[in-house]
Amino acid sequence: MDKVLARGSGSTTARSRPRTAVVSILAGGAAVAATIAVATSASAGTTLGTSAAEQGRYFGTAVAVNKLSDATYVGILNREFNMVTAENEMKWDATEPSQNQFNYSSSDRLVAHAQANGMRVRGHALAWHQQQPGWTQGLSGTALRNAMVNHITQVATHFKGKIHSWDVVNEAFDDGNGGRRDSNLQRTGNDWIEVAFRTARAADPGAKLCYNDYNTDNWTWAKTQGVYNMVKDFKARGVPIDCVGFQSHFNSGSPYPGNYRTTLQNFADLGVDVQITELDIEGSGSTQATTYGNVVKDCLAVARCNGITVWGIRDSDSWRASGTPLLFDGNGNKKAAYTSTLNALNAGGTTPPTTTPPTTTPPTTTPPTTAPPTTAPPTTAPPTTPPPAGACTATLSTNQWQGGFVTNVRVTAGGSPLNGWSVSLTLPSGSAVTNAWSAQSSGTNGLVTFRNVDYNRQVPAGGTTEFGFQGTGTAPSGTVSCTAG
Repeated sequence: MDKVLARGSGSTTARSRPRTAVVSILAGGAAVAATIAVATSASAGTTLGTSAAEQGRYFGTAVAVNKLSDATYVGILNREFNMVTAENEMKWDATEPSQNQFNYSSSDRLVAHAQANGMRVRGHALAWHQQQPGWTQGLSGTALRNAMVNHITQVATHFKGKIHSWDVVNEAFDDGNGGRRDSNLQRTGNDWIEVAFRTARAADPGAKLCYNDYNTDNWTWAKTQGVYNMVKDFKARGVPIDCVGFQSHFNSGSPYPGNYRTTLQNFADLGVDVQITELDIEGSGSTQATTYGNVVKDCLAVARCNGITVWGIRDSDSWRASGTPLLFDGNGNKKAAYTSTLNALNAGGTTPPTTTPPTTTPPTTTPPTTAPPTTAPPTTAPPTTPPPAGACTATLSTNQWQGGFVTNVRVTAGGSPLNGWSVSLTLPSGSAVTNAWSAQSSGTNGLVTFRNVDYNRQVPAGGTTEFGFQGTGTAPSGTVSCTAG
């Protein structure tokens, strides 16, 4: 929960949001029959990346470009990992802040760092209902669909040949009943995910194309079954999908499930690779260490589980820092969880099948643009009384999990256009803002104020724009103040 860092829990508790050299070619998109044998190596790896590479896999981490000036951070990154994922730098709001005006400065810097240090790159994420730029909020139907197709085409083309795996679509399923999430992208038509994958294949035929989500770790959950059925359908109809990403954010409210290996294997049996994409496990000591070791063993037991990415390097870098969920403490020291992870990697497992990269021929025609369904999912009705001229209002929608939350805020202009706005709210005691997007925030505890950024400063009369933030503790639910100017 992808992040913001939107990340996710297994029921309605823990969550997104809303956080990559390998010695052998990793498994591609097509299923290949192979004899599975226990992997052996001449020597045990001494770092996460080298040990994973000896098993024909990668071990990666999410990277924030603004931390590449931190010597301790970079030292661990370059020593331990052979895959990187951009935390926020490749998302829609970062790469296309104004429509059809693209900015790759931060994402290019990350790719350059990875290439200079022998790491591969996971692209995250091309289409997601969160962290969209403000200008998309005024689009719907065919206009939004075309904007999505253009965005995927431009970004995937820009990075063509540099990305190992793309999270083409992120978090498109609802947490409750296993159906699709109601989002502006979903309301462009139920085929939007298929269109996104076909568009990505046409733009970058050599990259693995993945669907990524949270709360899909337990095989019995309705959401897991919903995603499974979509992937099964895509494979049956030739929709180009090569892999499924499991965010796997575990804590007491969303614990590591005993059937985790079953989930990975069942998806792999559909003929796709499985990747653990945003792993973090709250806790400490031997309990945390044991769970990390079990997750690694589960991946190594599934031939098509070809990589693991932890969502951050040090506990202090995590979007869930208070839960100390990563492999290094805030000072960069290895934790017991690091040792158990490395030991599990060195113990080995199944050998990934040897395949070539995906070779699906790009479509010769443009991707389908099926019209929106005649009956759209229900949407919140607009207020019956518009805001007064020159004023603005702000409404909150929140995804709360144990210990954290993601809140989206919709700003609505009154009878006059806005040329700047600010939103203030009070957080419950003990809560704090850790991350914001599409707004500049001041204050992290108590009274917090969010102000527009350049691209969403102007809002037409009666129009809306959105921003969001992520935090620890309990989400705000009281009075929200919106000020024009």
